[in-house]
Amino acid sequence: MSENSSVSIQEETKLLGHPPGLFVLFFTEMWERFSFYGMRVLLIQFLTASVLGLNPGWGWTAEQAGALYGTYAMLLYITPIFGGVIADKYIGSRAAVIVGAAIMTVGHAAMAFDSPLMFFVGLGCLVLGTGFFKPNMPAILGEMYKKFPEKKDGAYTIFYMGVNAGAFFGMMLCGYLAETIGWHWGFGLAGIFMLLGTIQFWLAGPLLGKLGILDKAANGTKEVKKDLEEGEIKHNNFTTLDIVLMTIVGVVGLVYAFNDPLSKNNVMDVFAFMDTPYLRGQYIMIFGALALFLFLVISRIQRYSKVVRDRMYGVILLAFFLVFFFMSFEQGATSLVLVARDYVNRELTGSSLMLFNIVNTLLTIVPLIIISWVLIKLALLTWTKIAWSNIILFVCFILIWGAGIWMLYREFTAEISEIKVSWFSILNSFFIIALASTVSKIWDSKYNPSAAVKYGLGLFLVAIGFLILGFGALGAGPGVKISMVFLVLTYLFHTLGELFISPVGLSYVSKLVPARMLAFMFGMWYLAIAIAQKMAAILGGQVETIQADYSLSHFFFLFTVIPAAAGVLVILLNPLIKRLMHGIK
Repeated sequence: MSENSSVSIQEETKLLGHPPGLFVLFFTEMWERFSFYGMRVLLIQFLTASVLGLNPGWGWTAEQAGALYGTYAMLLYITPIFGGVIADKYIGSRAAVIVGAAIMTVGHAAMAFDSPLMFFVGLGCLVLGTGFFKPNMPAILGEMYKKFPEKKDGAYTIFYMGVNAGAFFGMMLCGYLAETIGWHWGFGLAGIFMLLGTIQFWLAGPLLGKLGILDKAANGTKEVKKDLEEGEIKHNNFTTLDIVLMTIVGVVGLVYAFNDPLSKNNVMDVFAFMDTPYLRGQYIMIFGALALFLFLVISRIQRYSKVVRDRMYGVILLAFFLVFFFMSFEQGATSLVLVARDYVNRELTGSSLMLFNIVNTLLTIVPLIIISWVLIKLALLTWTKIAWSNIILFVCFILIWGAGIWMLYREFTAEISEIKVSWFSILNSFFIIALASTVSKIWDSKYNPSAAVKYGLGLFLVAIGFLILGFGALGAGPGVKISMVFLVLTYLFHTLGELFISPVGLSYVSKLVPARMLAFMFGMWYLAIAIAQKMAAILGGQVETIQADYSLSHFFFLFTVIPAAAGVLVILLNPLIKRLMHGIK
């Protein structure tokens, strides 16, 4: 089937004004995010849960759990760099998605077993699988809309809703099952939907035509031609020094990623010989590696002409402030999970319990009705081409409806209920779905601020969220817990901050960087997020120590000051960043 025939298939019928293939990608991404976030919301809880009790965990400290989670999250943003290259050069985006999804399915299945070995095998598979999956779903989506550029923004909005719908239901249902029945049941439920999502995507091949299939003959020619026209290609060759520096930085970074959790769990410490009274050896090594990497990046940028060079420096400044944002925002996966479990009053009775159950029912049923309606519309349009793919999707929804109704029934029949820790994590996805369109309208209006101002406002919003929680935690201690209202407001402001920053960054990378440098700079962008993820987990792991030595409020006020100071600085640098962009808006 030719590319034209695949495009004609996309043009034959429309669902909500878009090709039906978009909704195949929507549901594939939804089930992948269901499994990923369903597992992620359990990880810190499981590792730090007491080894005794009805639902035992591993009894790790917050610092130990944070070290492991930080390495896991860090690798999730590094492996996609390699997964994207492998797909582009060797196997194509669609095959990479199927390979990645299959590996992740194995990972979730491994974590369903109550065995330390299988647990770590599962984490490793999830990291590898994400490396193949994460960069290639958006690549297929972009290829689908080559002929319809005017519809691309709307398509990415719908796709992004699939991401958040999957995260929403994954954290809600996997979290509920794990906290009420057992941790490995939650891990297992995530794997079931990952498996079904993989099968339905594979079976949808006839609808997608040649989308995501590698065409080696045409691969990369447009990018090379563009760079030749710009006269930039002669500056971009990797020197021997570049390769040596990248090798050193890569090896040190990888060894550090594994050494951190191993050393904090008293297994081994590769860098112990460099320890000083003031700084551990592993931190000396990683700071040195970061300095070498910065030298590498600057030396490469200096080979370009002034305008291109300035624009890439602008990208580096935005990446620098991105670290401060995610370092604070990603507390939602570490310290805020522990705060919700140990320091927030989650017990409800009487009318307050009834009100919560009504709200929770609406949060569960209304989105399910909407997405089920989309599924039925998709099936009606595509049944003759991808009947089995639609059947698998219907099986998915029968299971998710069953799990949702089971959860709601248990909650309505309980006289006293304690809100599950994982429930608070769904608030981010809910607020994104509720607020994304409103925020996007601001960017389409005359009030659309510059990139630096958006970053500053996003950082301020995150700081406000922690400030609210800091005030709520004043006086919290033995017998005195924080009202859940403070935590809900924190998630609201953090989500607003995310909407100000997350959609902006990658757009500017694609606008500011020449094509032959694009892969390198995208890799650097994801590296900045990876560093932020690791820093977030390390700092989040100190929540117990800071609470014991000072107070819980001190911890939150620390995360008020850091993003607020970064927000002030990036706004002050706005004139410089605008000059570096040379007219790119």
